[in-house]
Amino acid sequence: MPDKHLSSQFDEDLNSLCAQLLQMGGLVEQQVETAMRGFTELNVDLCNEVIEREKSVNAIEVEIDSACVELIARRQPIARDLRLVMAISKAITNLERAGDEAERVAKRSRRVIEESANYKINAAEIKLSGQMAIDLLRQSLDCFARLDAVAAVKVVQDDKQIDEEFRGFVRKLITYMAEDPKMISTGLDLLFIAKAIERIGDHAKNIAEFVIYIVKGSDIRHTPQDNVIREANS
Repeated sequence: MPDKHLSSQFDEDLNSLCAQLLQMGGLVEQQVETAMRGFTELNVDLCNEVIEREKSVNAIEVEIDSACVELIARRQPIARDLRLVMAISKAITNLERAGDEAERVAKRSRRVIEESANYKINAAEIKLSGQMAIDLLRQSLDCFARLDAVAAVKVVQDDKQIDEEFRGFVRKLITYMAEDPKMISTGLDLLFIAKAIERIGDHAKNIAEFVIYIVKGSDIRHTPQDNVIREANS
């Protein structure tokens, strides 16, 4: 959470922004969890629930972004405070995009259920990477709440595991589709689901990188991981 200031109202404004970010994060996390349940349980109702709630995520993003702009205009924050506000503005964009990916998972899952409910492709990697993405998103939000740069590094590192699961599933999927061309349509839907999950992990990683930016003042995006670790621990 932000540091204390002479102006109690300024503290309240910053705390309110952080609270709104975490509230939005909780909603997006719920969206991802519900989308994955819809996929694993072959439940159309759960998929529809995710799709219907997507507009709420978009509305919250607009509301928080507007509050960030207003705070900058009224308070003219500097140094770490400015980094915090800018990071919140960027983090909610990543959350909104993670919500978009959850909706994509729901839509593709619904299509698989309606058109190919008895698909024979083993999608264990999707289920595993989906849970990993949920965990990563939760950890990144926890890092943001505590402004814990060291824990944020772990999120950045763990994102690689989701990438590996995605690559492994793609290789398996190609084999399935080559052996049975009838599975190509379903295979493509599953590929889009797997890619959406991989992107959710990327957005969680981005949020963790913003934590390091707030705490250390260094933009470590597109930076080799060894440098990220050194920066967070310096």
